Amino acid sequence: MGNNNGGLNNGLGNNVGLDNNNGFGPRNIVAQPGVVAAGGRLTVTVDGCRTGGVMASRAFRNSPLRALNGTNDTARGVAAIGNNVRPGRYDITVDCNGRALTRPSAFAVIGGVRGGVGGSTSIGATPTDMAIGGGLVGAAGLGGVVCWMRRRAEKRV
Repeated sequence: MGNNNGGLNNGLGNNVGLDNNNGFGPRNIVAQPGVVAAGGRLTVTVDGCRTGGVMASRAFRNSPLRALNGTNDTARGVAAIGNNVRPGRYDITVDCNGRALTRPSAFAVIGGVRGGVGGSTSIGATPTDMAIGGGLVGAAGLGGVVCWMRRRAEKRV
Protein backbone atom coordinates (compact mmCIF):
# COMPACT_ATOMS: atom_id res chain seq x y z
CA MET A 1 0.00 0.00 0.00
CA GLY A 2 3.06 2.16 -0.05
CA ASN A 3 2.68 2.15 -3.81
CA ASN A 4 3.29 5.54 -5.38
CA ASN A 5 2.49 4.85 -9.02
CA GLY A 6 -0.82 6.66 -9.42
CA GLY A 7 -2.93 3.49 -9.20
CA LEU A 8 -5.16 2.36 -6.38
CA ASN A 9 -4.50 -0.64 -4.18
CA ASN A 10 -7.36 -3.00 -3.39
CA GLY A 11 -5.82 -4.22 -0.13
CA LEU A 12 -4.80 -7.56 -1.62
CA GLY A 13 -1.52 -6.32 -3.03
CA ASN A 14 -3.04 -5.81 -6.49
CA ASN A 15 -2.85 -2.42 -8.07
CA VAL A 16 -6.01 -1.14 -9.69
CA GLY A 17 -5.80 1.32 -12.55
CA LEU A 18 -4.52 1.77 -16.07
CA ASP A 19 -0.83 2.22 -15.29
CA ASN A 20 1.19 0.16 -12.85
CA ASN A 21 4.77 0.21 -11.61
CA ASN A 22 5.74 3.42 -13.45
CA GLY A 23 5.23 1.85 -16.88
CA PHE A 24 6.78 -1.53 -16.02
CA GLY A 25 4.47 -4.50 -15.65
CA PRO A 26 0.89 -5.03 -16.76
CA ARG A 27 -1.33 -2.09 -17.64
CA ASN A 28 -4.40 -1.34 -19.74
CA ILE A 29 -6.46 -4.55 -19.48
CA VAL A 30 -9.03 -4.76 -22.31
CA ALA A 31 -11.77 -7.42 -22.37
CA GLN A 32 -13.71 -8.07 -25.59
CA PRO A 33 -16.62 -8.37 -25.89
CA GLY A 34 -17.62 -6.21 -22.96
CA VAL A 35 -20.82 -8.25 -22.54
CA VAL A 36 -20.68 -12.03 -22.95
CA ALA A 37 -23.21 -14.83 -22.41
CA ALA A 38 -22.58 -17.57 -19.87
CA GLY A 39 -20.70 -20.30 -21.72
CA GLY A 40 -19.21 -17.79 -24.18
CA ARG A 41 -15.60 -16.83 -24.90
CA LEU A 42 -13.79 -13.69 -23.76
CA THR A 43 -10.59 -12.27 -25.29
CA VAL A 44 -8.34 -10.29 -22.94
CA THR A 45 -5.47 -8.08 -24.13
CA VAL A 46 -2.91 -6.65 -21.71
CA ASP A 47 -0.22 -4.07 -22.39
CA GLY A 48 3.04 -4.29 -20.44
CA CYS A 49 3.08 -8.09 -20.37
CA ARG A 50 6.08 -8.91 -22.59
CA THR A 51 6.50 -12.59 -21.78
CA GLY A 52 2.88 -13.49 -21.13
CA GLY A 53 1.31 -14.46 -17.84
CA VAL A 54 -1.97 -15.59 -16.31
CA MET A 55 -5.41 -14.00 -16.10
CA ALA A 56 -8.02 -14.87 -13.49
CA SER A 57 -11.62 -14.04 -12.67
CA ARG A 58 -14.51 -15.51 -10.72
CA ALA A 59 -16.26 -16.03 -14.09
CA PHE A 60 -13.59 -18.29 -15.65
CA ARG A 61 -10.71 -20.58 -14.72
CA ASN A 62 -7.18 -19.24 -14.75
CA SER A 63 -6.15 -18.85 -18.38
CA PRO A 64 -2.78 -18.16 -19.98
CA LEU A 65 -1.77 -14.88 -21.57
CA ARG A 66 0.64 -15.28 -24.48
CA ALA A 67 2.92 -12.58 -25.85
CA LEU A 68 1.86 -11.33 -29.29
CA ASN A 69 4.43 -11.52 -32.05
CA GLY A 70 5.30 -8.18 -33.57
CA THR A 71 4.42 -6.16 -30.48
CA ASN A 72 6.79 -4.87 -27.86
CA ASP A 73 4.85 -5.62 -24.74
CA THR A 74 1.33 -6.89 -25.44
CA ALA A 75 -0.13 -10.26 -24.46
CA ARG A 76 -3.49 -11.82 -25.27
CA GLY A 77 -5.50 -14.73 -23.96
CA VAL A 78 -8.89 -16.33 -24.46
CA ALA A 79 -11.03 -17.53 -21.57
CA ALA A 80 -14.18 -19.66 -21.58
CA ILE A 81 -16.88 -18.24 -19.31
CA GLY A 82 -18.43 -20.95 -17.14
CA ASN A 83 -21.89 -22.21 -18.11
CA ASN A 84 -23.20 -21.70 -14.56
CA VAL A 85 -21.83 -18.20 -14.00
CA ARG A 86 -24.45 -15.82 -12.67
CA PRO A 87 -25.22 -12.64 -14.61
CA GLY A 88 -23.34 -9.58 -13.39
CA ARG A 89 -20.10 -7.62 -13.69
CA TYR A 90 -16.76 -9.32 -13.08
CA ASP A 91 -13.19 -8.20 -12.38
CA ILE A 92 -10.11 -9.51 -14.19
CA THR A 93 -6.74 -9.89 -12.48
CA VAL A 94 -3.62 -10.44 -14.57
CA ASP A 95 -0.21 -11.57 -13.33
CA CYS A 96 2.82 -10.93 -15.52
CA ASN A 97 6.20 -11.95 -14.07
CA GLY A 98 4.94 -11.55 -10.51
CA ARG A 99 3.38 -8.14 -11.10
CA ALA A 100 -0.40 -8.10 -10.77
CA LEU A 101 -3.07 -5.69 -11.93
CA THR A 102 -6.85 -5.88 -11.44
CA ARG A 103 -9.43 -4.19 -13.62
CA PRO A 104 -12.71 -3.90 -11.72
CA SER A 105 -15.93 -4.56 -13.65
CA ALA A 106 -13.94 -5.46 -16.75
CA PHE A 107 -16.83 -7.30 -18.41
CA ALA A 108 -20.44 -8.32 -17.83
CA VAL A 109 -22.01 -11.77 -18.07
CA ILE A 110 -25.60 -12.14 -19.21
CA GLY A 111 -27.76 -15.25 -18.89
CA GLY A 112 -27.14 -18.06 -21.34
CA VAL A 113 -29.46 -19.00 -24.17
CA ARG A 114 -31.59 -22.13 -24.10
CA GLY A 115 -30.54 -23.83 -27.33
CA GLY A 116 -31.84 -26.79 -29.25
CA VAL A 117 -33.81 -27.28 -32.42
CA GLY A 118 -35.81 -24.08 -32.55
CA GLY A 119 -35.23 -23.53 -28.84
CA SER A 120 -37.66 -26.32 -27.95
CA THR A 121 -37.60 -27.81 -24.49
CA SER A 122 -39.42 -31.10 -25.14
CA ILE A 123 -38.37 -34.20 -27.02
CA GLY A 124 -40.62 -35.67 -29.72
CA ALA A 125 -44.16 -34.78 -30.69
CA THR A 126 -46.53 -33.57 -27.99
CA PRO A 127 -50.23 -34.58 -27.94
CA THR A 128 -51.09 -31.16 -29.37
CA ASP A 129 -48.68 -31.69 -32.27
CA MET A 130 -50.28 -35.08 -32.97
CA ALA A 131 -53.81 -33.62 -32.93
CA ILE A 132 -52.89 -30.81 -35.33
CA GLY A 133 -51.04 -33.20 -37.64
CA GLY A 134 -53.93 -35.67 -37.63
CA GLY A 135 -56.41 -32.90 -38.44
CA LEU A 136 -54.29 -31.72 -41.38
CA VAL A 137 -53.96 -35.25 -42.78
CA GLY A 138 -57.75 -35.77 -42.41
CA ALA A 139 -58.50 -32.45 -44.15
CA ALA A 140 -56.15 -33.36 -47.01
CA GLY A 141 -57.81 -36.77 -47.38
CA LEU A 142 -61.30 -35.24 -47.41
CA GLY A 143 -60.20 -32.65 -49.99
CA GLY A 144 -58.85 -35.43 -52.22
CA VAL A 145 -62.12 -37.39 -52.05
CA VAL A 146 -64.20 -34.29 -52.89
CA CYS A 147 -61.95 -33.47 -55.83
CA TRP A 148 -62.14 -37.05 -57.12
CA MET A 149 -65.94 -37.12 -56.80
CA ARG A 150 -66.34 -33.84 -58.74
CA ARG A 151 -64.14 -35.08 -61.59
CA ARG A 152 -66.10 -38.29 -61.73
CA ALA A 153 -69.36 -36.33 -61.95
CA GLU A 154 -67.98 -34.23 -64.85
CA LYS A 155 -67.42 -37.32 -67.01
CA ARG A 156 -71.12 -38.34 -66.76
CA VAL A 157 -72.46 -35.10 -68.21
